[in-house]
Amino acid sequence: MKKQSIAKLQLFLSGLEERLKDHFLIFKDIDFSCTSGLKPFKGTITPEEEALILRFNGVKKTIPINKLVEEISQIVEEYDEIQLRYHERGTSIIIEGDHKNVRIKYEDQQTTDVNTDHHGTAQIGSRDYFIKVGPANRLLKEIGILSKEGKVKNDMIRKYNQIDHFVELMEGVVQELSDLDEIVVLDCGCGKSYLSFVLNYYITEVLKRKSYFIGLDYSKDVIEASKRMAHNLGYKNMEFQQEDIKNYIPNKDIHLVISLHACDTATDMALALGIRSNAKAMISVPCCQKEILNQYSLPPLQSITKHGILKARLADILTDGLRAQILEAKGYRVSLVEYISPLETPKNLLLRAVKINNGNKGAMEEYQQLKKLLNVNPTLEKLIY
Repeated sequence: MKKQSIAKLQLFLSGLEERLKDHFLIFKDIDFSCTSGLKPFKGTITPEEEALILRFNGVKKTIPINKLVEEISQIVEEYDEIQLRYHERGTSIIIEGDHKNVRIKYEDQQTTDVNTDHHGTAQIGSRDYFIKVGPANRLLKEIGILSKEGKVKNDMIRKYNQIDHFVELMEGVVQELSDLDEIVVLDCGCGKSYLSFVLNYYITEVLKRKSYFIGLDYSKDVIEASKRMAHNLGYKNMEFQQEDIKNYIPNKDIHLVISLHACDTATDMALALGIRSNAKAMISVPCCQKEILNQYSLPPLQSITKHGILKARLADILTDGLRAQILEAKGYRVSLVEYISPLETPKNLLLRAVKINNGNKGAMEEYQQLKKLLNVNPTLEKLIY
């Protein structure tokens, strides 16, 4: 290629090199083809540790990221044309150059056509999914939603709807974090981390934003399962630790805490961790709630609470109401919504909290009055003071 074209190519490659440094955790690979006459010579560049592996013309060598421009420029000097495709999760960048000109274009991988059958596999009923069959096939197969043929399994339709609705409910919370260069998400009691994987996909490949996920669970088996899934998917922006929530000390700023179906006071541990970490937002789907059930008494309602099932249901409401009140006292705006239909499970409440100020003295006074009225001593308060 002529020097003028190489200079322009270097300009584009410099931008690509900076992007690669910034997006290394979601970088997949680069494939390129250099043509001399009619014969193409193919090469690849793949990530390894904090460096790159360059393979071209039977030669393999390790190069630092900041040598990408130099290496490609040296190669292309001996050829007439180059076609280079840079791939990261959700985006491809194509650079084409010859003696006359050098061009660059971007491809959004979310625009992949979705093949559907007459049953409407990609859109069940009238729902327009956030996590779409087609672009998200690799993820959906890994978490067991899709068959090998790329169809939603009949027994997984409900699960698919649930995880997609979770993303829908998360969308507004993620928008609240628009000022962050990278969103760090902590999943407390992550289990097999299905929702973290889905949220990772949505933030990274649909919204095109940087994110990093940390999953905590005391079970070695589920942590190992999550690690395998992350490896299979190539999700390098995730780590998983076998750790009890109450013992965890973050080594980086935490922006979003999620806690899904953490039993009884494990939900309080997750919320307390979020408060202590000054997290900008929290999402919680509480599960079994026994603590307040065993504590509270409300004499004016004794004729109602003498029925065990009604006392238990009221205890659930009081538990989450007190949690919401503490969060408001600590400066969060709180909303409580139904996560899924109560026909599927009565444990269907989702708590969303977004940090808006440093605290609300009035909300704390109301909390103290409620605590005295109910004769309770919630764990959440004990964990944050």
